Amino acid sequence: MHRRDFLITAAAAALAPRLGAAATPIQLVAQPVRAQILPMDEPATPMLGFNGTTPGPLLRVMQGAELDLRFANRIDDGSAVHWHGLRIDNAMDGVPGLTQDMVAPGGDFTYRFRAPDAGTFWYHSHNRSWEQVARGLYGPLIVDEPSPPDVDHDLVVMIDDWRLTEDGALAGGYDNMHDQAHQGRLGNFARALITPETPVQQGDRLRLRLINVATDRVFPVDLDGIVGQVVALDGMPLATPQAPTGLVLAPAQRVDIIADVTATDRVTVTFPTRDGPYELGAIAVSGTNTARQPSDIPLLPPNDIATLDMDSALSLTLRMEGGAMSPRMMSQSGIWAFNGQSGMTDTPFHSFERGQTARIRLVNDTRFAHGIHLHGHHFVELDADGSPGALRDTTLVDPGTTREIACVFDNPGKWLLHCHMLGHQAAGMKTWVAVT
Repeated sequence: MHRRDFLITAAAAALAPRLGAAATPIQLVAQPVRAQILPMDEPATPMLGFNGTTPGPLLRVMQGAELDLRFANRIDDGSAVHWHGLRIDNAMDGVPGLTQDMVAPGGDFTYRFRAPDAGTFWYHSHNRSWEQVARGLYGPLIVDEPSPPDVDHDLVVMIDDWRLTEDGALAGGYDNMHDQAHQGRLGNFARALITPETPVQQGDRLRLRLINVATDRVFPVDLDGIVGQVVALDGMPLATPQAPTGLVLAPAQRVDIIADVTATDRVTVTFPTRDGPYELGAIAVSGTNTARQPSDIPLLPPNDIATLDMDSALSLTLRMEGGAMSPRMMSQSGIWAFNGQSGMTDTPFHSFERGQTARIRLVNDTRFAHGIHLHGHHFVELDADGSPGALRDTTLVDPGTTREIACVFDNPGKWLLHCHMLGHQAAGMKTWVAVT
């Protein structure tokens, strides 16, 4: 990991707008952009983005509000937009070939849905996502609580890495088999894009919304200069807040933190590496907030999630197979697979009756970690003794381990289930479920 400073100046401006509580038609245009990833005296990087920038504009609504989005595809490849983590109507989920037709170059598509859950979400391309997300087609989506917690600053922290050449261009090779068979496409530059870019005061209370938007990289993250609690994971509030230590974000995972500033100069976001800490980003601290009095970190109001019926839960197993030097790859029967099947088929992993609870063992029989994402639902991660833990839409399963989840499949339709290391998805680690 090179220790060069770099920034995306256009992104900060792009993250400023807010949407009102009422449905307002919004144009979201996928198009070529140029981003100043390297320092200002070096070349800009040709990329893809929404509405002229990468990341795309912040979409921000009140819980329960309707979004009316007119997606215009102005890139040279088919595309679609997935609203990651939102439990919305299946037809709006943005998966070509499963929930909608591809939006061809020059084409348009209207997404219209209600935002049922308050929390931190994001949107991104879901066609050739291992390339289009890597090239910049993503943005943040925030759904505000009717009564948000009292904070002085609400900051979005989007963590990404890019694979750049010496002249600042994005390196090609998005379908590189070596990458796909190992950890995926890992960048040689990484950054936390913190917006808005505003100094804070010692004593301020912050809400930090961390989003791992990287194509394949798992990010351990250290935060220095604050004291607080993790209050939500993947957009879902925690009944018992956690200490913000030992944080690990798989691609697509989110972490909400409410914390008070203790630093006198900077709050830092750091990526620990074998070569030492790598600073991803920092928030400048200037002055002292003498008005705010110390108080407990508040709980966020829970979202309305169906109750698990563990007594009659269906038991299933989803086994991850393949990767570099595996028998599957050596026999040329695909790089990655779920339960022996590489890639999508006409038959779902399982067909659920609406409202049915399932307990699924996620067995990682590979040498690499996988971040398993279920569309249209949130599930509960089960502790070792079977007791319910946090609600997630993406769970990280380490190599050689098993993770159990439980889910009420109550959102009808066809829903993608895949590894969100997007290179692994591209190479076969994807399936789908049906809810009728």
